[in-house]
Amino acid sequence: MPAAASFGAFIKTPSVVKTKPIVFIVDDDISVRESLEALVADCGWRPVVFASAEEFLVHPRPRSPSCLLLDVSLPDLNGLEVQRRVGGERTEMPIIFITGHGDIPMTVRAMKAGAAEFLTKPFTDEVLLSAIRSALERSRTSLDELAGLQALRERHESLSSRERQVLALVVRGRLNKQIGGELEISEITVKAHRGRVMRKMHAKSLAELVNMAAQLGLETAGKPQQKI
Repeated sequence: MPAAASFGAFIKTPSVVKTKPIVFIVDDDISVRESLEALVADCGWRPVVFASAEEFLVHPRPRSPSCLLLDVSLPDLNGLEVQRRVGGERTEMPIIFITGHGDIPMTVRAMKAGAAEFLTKPFTDEVLLSAIRSALERSRTSLDELAGLQALRERHESLSSRERQVLALVVRGRLNKQIGGELEISEITVKAHRGRVMRKMHAKSLAELVNMAAQLGLETAGKPQQKI
């Protein structure tokens, strides 16, 4: 469906684009939308408002830090359903629920599903702004981590087939002699491949290389052995 296509796209940039943070606002009450829009704009963030969940779901995924102010009761989709649709794959966009009719079970359900905050009206502007600041900082951190992981994946993809084989054995604790025997190549060749792997992966030490491999989901031996 269109929503899945829009929100499933991955940001393939090596760093977070330095643009103004976005605060998405989804509320069917025009007076609430306008009030929140003005408040967000006055704080220097970029408000993007929607009257319905479906309008929001088809909106392109942003490349800058963002958060979502989401009304629980919407005419087309329940706010908790919106959270279910986008929360799992949009961890870099925290959700702040706002409602005039919240209850404890609803709050617990939303928070267990990963909501950053659940605010029940009336609440002060400062309470809301504090929640937004926290959510945007969380979003920025998450985007930085995603960008770093993407860069790491690209470095790994730049390795040759043989270099990947050597990397996989190195991070599992194999010594050069063991790697040479397993791949049927000389120790000198193994050392040459290891050197290229270190350079291409931008690893300054074996411990750092092992950590990179763990981030990529490669099998490691845990504590690295002494490099030979």
